[in-house]
Amino acid sequence: MTGREPADDGERRDFVKYTFYHLRPEWRRLDPLVRQAGKTAFARVLDHPPEGVLARTFSLVGLKSGCEMMVWSIGPELVPLQESHARLLGTPLGGYLDTPYSYLGMGRRSEYLGEHAHGGEGGGGQRRPLDLPYLFVYPFVKKREWYGLSLEERKRIMGEHFRIGHQYPKVRIHTGYSFGLDDQEFILAFEAESPAEFLDLVSDLRSTEASRYTALETPIFTCVATPAGRMLDLAEGVP
Repeated sequence: MTGREPADDGERRDFVKYTFYHLRPEWRRLDPLVRQAGKTAFARVLDHPPEGVLARTFSLVGLKSGCEMMVWSIGPELVPLQESHARLLGTPLGGYLDTPYSYLGMGRRSEYLGEHAHGGEGGGGQRRPLDLPYLFVYPFVKKREWYGLSLEERKRIMGEHFRIGHQYPKVRIHTGYSFGLDDQEFILAFEAESPAEFLDLVSDLRSTEASRYTALETPIFTCVATPAGRMLDLAEGVP
């Protein structure tokens, strides 16, 4: 079994995985030649993921406590995603990594989307990076009262939410659905060209009716798109 499960309507869905890593201080005290060899092996795995898997790397150095790196993995099957992370853990550097945060989701078409397809969300279950400079990631859970509303009422409420989102066309959303797959209901990721644009969008959404039904939207991670080798240098303390 590979984990590939098309929807009943034939929709192809991608798995999305956000894995946050903490590099232990002991690694930085190793001999420089040992560290360079370890970083080279780790970057090689990141740059050559298993067939069908897309991988993007990000730095969080100085931006979030407890983690310095994030790997965003996308693929139509679950097992190759596991394999890609197993390969990372199997490198010499992998022995010095902790995983303080990890989120799994799956793409699917939103029942509220209608004509409101926006940014990276699209109209189906496939998820593709747009390779913008910044990625903002957080788990999301709705209050149970939300699911007690009729579908038509929820669509009405989400209409305001979408209208505000359309005022920020350079902020592109990637929604992962996590029901039954992980602890959260959704894992949300927003690509943007500027942190200020995302800050203003989130601020404007605070006053919407939909926000009253939010139960959880933390922790929030600000991630800077960074090539694998540079991500490792920054985590190691190389400016």
